[in-house]
Amino acid sequence: MTYCVAITTETGLVFTADSRTNAGIDNVSTYSKMHRFGAQGDRQFVLLSAGNLATTQGVVQQLHKDIEHYAPLNLMTAPGLSDAADYIGAVSVRQQEKHSGSGVNYEASFIIGGQIAGSVPELYLVYPQGNHITSSAYSPYLQIGEDKYGKAILDRILERTLSLETAALCAMVSMDSTMKSNMTVGPPIEMVIYPTDSFSLGRYYCFNEDSEYLRELRRSWDSNLKDAFNKLPPIVWSANWDSQQLNT
Repeated sequence: MTYCVAITTETGLVFTADSRTNAGIDNVSTYSKMHRFGAQGDRQFVLLSAGNLATTQGVVQQLHKDIEHYAPLNLMTAPGLSDAADYIGAVSVRQQEKHSGSGVNYEASFIIGGQIAGSVPELYLVYPQGNHITSSAYSPYLQIGEDKYGKAILDRILERTLSLETAALCAMVSMDSTMKSNMTVGPPIEMVIYPTDSFSLGRYYCFNEDSEYLRELRRSWDSNLKDAFNKLPPIVWSANWDSQQLNT
């Protein structure tokens, strides 16, 4: 399976994706689900993918092919990120239709984000049907894949006013929570931090299976969660607590 999350803040974007495509007792394989496109000074995009691997590979290959062959519409010519999301959705639908009737689920979802010169950074989630939604001030993140395990930390912590570094740390904790609860999500973990108007994807990080940082992140998060849990008001106080609050 897959888990990908992208976050928008007032100062830029954060993208995070795992790389596990199959998992079992003796069968684990990896494939990058993060793809970068861009032209220095003009536009930079990060594409995250989830779903059927044949479809996602086909879509990424077609995106590269359209750029190389100067197709009238490609990621380098799209006038806006919404147009890029529409284009990716159409390519995805065509890839799925190649296999229609086979009885296999070939659906795939994508997150496309980045910035085109003259506009602000944006994020879009492209559904298997080809339509899309964008992030908002009330929902500054988008997820695809195994999204339920890592959602709580995002809802509790994320605000658009946070620094990129804080948002990146939140994304890593969200990823760790997902890996903890679902063995089909796992390293290498890829991350891109994109500062607004930088038009560079140079802040790229990859954390492998043996990453000491991933181990320390999990140890620290587990320890702090237990400390916070131990400081919660015991249930045995609940009746007196509520009556005291009403009296005051």
